[in-house]
Amino acid sequence: MERILDRLERRIGGYAIPQLTAVIVAGMAAVFVIGSFRHSLLPQLELDLPAVRRGEVWRLVSYLFLPRTMEPVWLFFSLAFVWYVGSTLENHWGSFRFNLFYLVGCAGTTVAAYLTGHAETNQWLNYSLMLAFGTLFPDEEFYLFVVAVKAKWYAVFDALFLSYSFLTGDAALRAAILAALVGYFLFCGPALIALLRGQRIASRQAARRAVMSVKTEPPITGARVCAICGAREEDGTDIRICSCVKCGGPRALCLAHARDH
Repeated sequence: MERILDRLERRIGGYAIPQLTAVIVAGMAAVFVIGSFRHSLLPQLELDLPAVRRGEVWRLVSYLFLPRTMEPVWLFFSLAFVWYVGSTLENHWGSFRFNLFYLVGCAGTTVAAYLTGHAETNQWLNYSLMLAFGTLFPDEEFYLFVVAVKAKWYAVFDALFLSYSFLTGDAALRAAILAALVGYFLFCGPALIALLRGQRIASRQAARRAVMSVKTEPPITGARVCAICGAREEDGTDIRICSCVKCGGPRALCLAHARDH
């Protein structure tokens, strides 16, 4: 896959749109402003292929600029979230690969709209962005109000929501979800496998260290002798067996040293 992407980038990389995330976020903000005054605009921007065949070809692109909400406060956080996630992925992959990631998702969404005959939005495509971010930057933190949450948990939540929507939705919804995730599996599949494999290895290593840290000292048998002063039980000294954390295991101590050691 990497070789194919490198070859494509050398040949057509110059056609990539730089700062694509900024273009998309700016488009969402513009649609929000216009749609606030003209509520009938939003349905005219959805990916509706029968309408495209009637000449409304702008729908092939305009659905990418549909905001996720029309509430001003939540829109601000939504746009900031999309900008941060998208720009981080674009800086990581480069403009060409990020463009290609979006293009694959768009192509898949168009195919889903064609097969099902339903109008589509950019909802599932935006979910694929968060999945990609959580896979490549799992320890990056976002603040949910005042609580810092790592990106991997956002990605897990998105994956659960997508799975639930896929299992409970109709054929059109399932096709749209699968289509939007094509780019994610192509670009993040190897990273996802490496991440899951690394977590399994880490959990095994942690379990192995826990087992090795448990000390199995042999039981003390025979005459007890204080490990500090050498006093012997057979001489009438009160000898106790101490198993505290400081001792690290069973150890014979006289009463005085057992109290203060």
